[in-house]
Amino acid sequence: MAVRFFFIIAVVYTLIISTLSLIPLGKISVGGFNPTDKMLHGFAYFILTLLWLFYYLMKKSGIHNYKWKFFNISALVIVFGMLIEVLQGVLTSYRQPDWADILANSIGVLIAFLFCIVFLNFLKRIKQKFNLFL
Repeated sequence: MAVRFFFIIAVVYTLIISTLSLIPLGKISVGGFNPTDKMLHGFAYFILTLLWLFYYLMKKSGIHNYKWKFFNISALVIVFGMLIEVLQGVLTSYRQPDWADILANSIGVLIAFLFCIVFLNFLKRIKQKFNLFL
């Protein structure tokens, strides 16, 4: 049940990020670089990565090479962020692809990846408690 819970949350959040990235939201930044906008990008992709990494952690039991799989998942989230930026330029006339957004997204992913690697043993203990709870 915990696996299904994290999968649904990760998919819904991915769809929300996709939708918000492709609909008109109005002008958030006024000309050029906006640090607040980039922090929002980084935070959104930090959460996105954590959700998918937690899903994988909940899905697997026993001894696995979590670090390598976490790296692969993080790489896929970075590619997803790049794809969203490309789609903003291709599918919309009101959004522009931005390298700074890709960088901010990637930094959020990297921080989530490092967080999960550093606290992997702690996360495994939480997983055990979470499985007992659900």
